[in-house]
Amino acid sequence: MIGSLIDGLLTRWSASDRSVSMKNAPSMKIIESGTGSIRAMDSGSTKPCVVFVPDGPNIIEHYEHLSKLLADEYRVVCFDMPGFGLSLPAYSYAHSLDEGARAVMDVLDALKIRKATLAFSCANGFYAVRAAQIAPERIASLFLSQTPSLTAMHAWTKRVLPWPLKIPVLGQLTSWIFEKKAIDSWYRYALPRNADRMRFHRPGGAARPKGACFCLAGVVQGLNRESAVSLKLLNTPCAMVWGCVDRSHRETDAHSLLDCVEHAEILKFEDCGHFPDVEQPERYVDFLIKHMDKHLQ
Repeated sequence: MIGSLIDGLLTRWSASDRSVSMKNAPSMKIIESGTGSIRAMDSGSTKPCVVFVPDGPNIIEHYEHLSKLLADEYRVVCFDMPGFGLSLPAYSYAHSLDEGARAVMDVLDALKIRKATLAFSCANGFYAVRAAQIAPERIASLFLSQTPSLTAMHAWTKRVLPWPLKIPVLGQLTSWIFEKKAIDSWYRYALPRNADRMRFHRPGGAARPKGACFCLAGVVQGLNRESAVSLKLLNTPCAMVWGCVDRSHRETDAHSLLDCVEHAEILKFEDCGHFPDVEQPERYVDFLIKHMDKHLQ
């Protein structure tokens, strides 16, 4: 699709310093996949594995503290989906459910992870659900954040996001030109009013000069093409943490996730906004460990 090609060209045009930034951390890797060139952090070990995917504009570096809280007892992997952070999308990558799930499975395969819990956030949660549909034997459980049903997400997109983002090419160019303004606005809107927004701005601000991308229009367009009917998860254990003071989702029903995952457990963080995993990492990790102890075998 032409929108995917535009994203591919724009992200590569600005990513000239990306390879240099990758050499500074031994735990960082580049995984070449049919879906893109995926940047991943892997703590290593044979311990039970949990895989995080940041919700853009957050990137891997936003998860440093959370990863340290888990590293003694778990193998911690964190990667940016194609089109976000320093993961460059393939020219044909259109952010469909199947493509997103393929990116997840490519990371698991490249890192030789037999089975893992997927701790994904917001729209990325749909890719986690699809991965569990495609390869249930590889996904021990899902521990999502701020992921409603796909139907509710479609309504959220219509209600909250500017209309140009939904139009191929125009959306990609708009995202590119107004990226900084969009990120500033998003953190102001999605975080609690008393939050330290600079704590969220710093990691991404440092990565953007190195080519960090935020292909918001691509994922909006990709998921808008998907039908909620196809996203039904039957057996994989699932829990979701929901930040209750996320103003962007004040009209979204957290329990709508049950439309596609009937057995999901909903955990509410009354004082958190859109990023409960990063806003309250100690509390989040406590629930995550209990969840993994119950379901990871």
